[in-house]
Amino acid sequence: MENFVPNLQIATAGEALIDLIGRPDGLFEPCLGGSVFNLTRAMARQGIGTLYLNPLSADRFGRQLVQALKADGVQLAQPQPVQQVTALAVVGLSDAGHPDYAFYRQGAADRAVSSGELLRLCGDAPTLEMVCSGCLALAPEDADIYLPWLAACRKAGKRVVLDANLRPSVMKDLPAYRRHVLKALSLADVIKASDEDLDHLGIAGATPLEKARALLADTGASLMALTLGPQGACLLSPGGQVWQASLAGPVEVVDTVGAGDCFLAGLLSAMLFEGGQVLKPLADGAARRMLSHALASATLCVMRRGCQPPTREEVLDRLQAFPCRLTCEPGN
Repeated sequence: MENFVPNLQIATAGEALIDLIGRPDGLFEPCLGGSVFNLTRAMARQGIGTLYLNPLSADRFGRQLVQALKADGVQLAQPQPVQQVTALAVVGLSDAGHPDYAFYRQGAADRAVSSGELLRLCGDAPTLEMVCSGCLALAPEDADIYLPWLAACRKAGKRVVLDANLRPSVMKDLPAYRRHVLKALSLADVIKASDEDLDHLGIAGATPLEKARALLADTGASLMALTLGPQGACLLSPGGQVWQASLAGPVEVVDTVGAGDCFLAGLLSAMLFEGGQVLKPLADGAARRMLSHALASATLCVMRRGCQPPTREEVLDRLQAFPCRLTCEPGN
């Protein structure tokens, strides 16, 4: 790894691509994207030493992805470009600003990596505390890349964070996709999922909170974050505690692209600023600060077109002006 940065705290692995976002005039606007790419930028913008593990293309789009990551302070584990092309996602937006996707990733640059390579790159950064992945990295066709790497990282003492962030519309075999995602989540210390993710996974329960509790119990993770769209978000601990936060202050939604990625970045950055060792047991004050920071990060994202992650200072300013409304349900 060139120009090693000694204070790297989290490594991310997964998709970096170009979102072609449909406009009312029928044309498509190219925007830098991919869930893991968005998360990586968002973490770095919040002041966390962040390492991106996947290779990027030598093509024009790949160069733009590299430029954006570097501008935000992300360290590239593989700075030399590869000849594979940059993946594309065609994004349509509903009237409410919710996206749907069609992906073009066969032979793409960000998939030109192996589990052994990911593990070696993490080994070159001894200060790493967490590794994070999710979304398209949880597709069954990439199982040989990410599952062995996640298992090895957990065995080595790294905290494993996974964002379910399902894309069922583009998976040919949905039952196989569900099984694979659940297998990956069983390796996680921290899980982030939306209410829609839980529906796609077929988790039993009458409410999103019941489904989240069931998933947390089945996976054995130390913490789960559940996002609920306009209704806010929750944190759940294995002991049964639930912290819930709802939005405060004016929120003019432009679109929701990258909102979940910014939420997770806010959660993890707050966790690391708490010192990282906050999960067992999770204290009430730390949980409230982490959840508030995550929700404020997502709120700022949805007020901007595309995924434009906020800085830590912007999030803190938002929280000072409009503190989140928080409740806590005691555990066992």
